[in-house]
Amino acid sequence: MNKIAVTAGALYAIVLLRAGGTFAVGWLAGAGARRSRFAGRISSVKFRRAEKAIQRWGAPVVAVSFLTVGFQTAANFLAGSMRMPLPRYLPALFLGGAAWALVYATAGIGVLAVLGRLFAEQTALGVSVVAVLLLAVCGLVVYRRSRAAALPARDTAVEEA
Repeated sequence: MNKIAVTAGALYAIVLLRAGGTFAVGWLAGAGARRSRFAGRISSVKFRRAEKAIQRWGAPVVAVSFLTVGFQTAANFLAGSMRMPLPRYLPALFLGGAAWALVYATAGIGVLAVLGRLFAEQTALGVSVVAVLLLAVCGLVVYRRSRAAALPARDTAVEEA
């Protein structure tokens, strides 16, 4: 059997279990919130309108969320907590999960193979590339934090003037 097909199948099983589990945890959290002291807030008109919109139109968002980084878990949890019906959720899970598995089985494994070969054949270059990437990420985080910290200072300066 083809290596990519086996990898894609294994990743598909993993994503179905993980995303389905996240949906189930969201469903349970939503049920708990409905019985908690937040039940009054959850029963507001705005919340009910949002819940109905997610129940009706959330499936495409769930399916596309599998092609993003960082949004997939939130989308599945929200779909569960907002009680998206299973007949709408499951097709989104199956399609989005298949897309995720195929992308990671092809491009993801390819990138890992290139990195593995780079480290095996030219270790110093591989370490340098990883170090540059880490420094770039750290620099971006520091830049964004310093910029976010400077924004409120400008707002108060405008208010004082």
